[in-house]
Amino acid sequence: MGVEAKVTLQQKMAFEATATSGHTVMLDAAEAVGGENRGFRPMELILVGLLGCTAMDVISILRKKRQEVTAFEVRGYGERADEHPKVYTHITLEYHVTGRNVDEKAVRRSIELSAVRYCPAQAMLRHIPMTYRYIIYEDTPEGPQKVLEGEWVPPEDSL
Repeated sequence: MGVEAKVTLQQKMAFEATATSGHTVMLDAAEAVGGENRGFRPMELILVGLLGCTAMDVISILRKKRQEVTAFEVRGYGERADEHPKVYTHITLEYHVTGRNVDEKAVRRSIELSAVRYCPAQAMLRHIPMTYRYIIYEDTPEGPQKVLEGEWVPPEDSL
């Protein structure tokens, strides 16, 4: 299963990216380095790709576990090196799960399966230390109410 992608210069530092799916996304640089801030930075897209990959895994697994999820969001926080090539040095993934009677064990297991088995983006970025946090909210008529938060810590030999 191959994937093709290309980036085409638009102007200054702005590129239009397209891939096998046919969708497009704009990339650009900050004004300080010759761009016009018209799109994602490439390193942002790496983080967004990771978030999308794990989010699709986790929501799919939660659905298979018959969890009643009414809203779901994954937030990512990437720390980068100060010196070039300014790679990510640590990434925190924060899963926000809203639903009715969502089981913490199901959330933890879904995160684990994504991290160690299913998400190719995580596998590719395995050398970067990652923290996995989750917050579970109960969906109530008054709005989401935080029930609990926790952290999944991978066993040393799992990643």
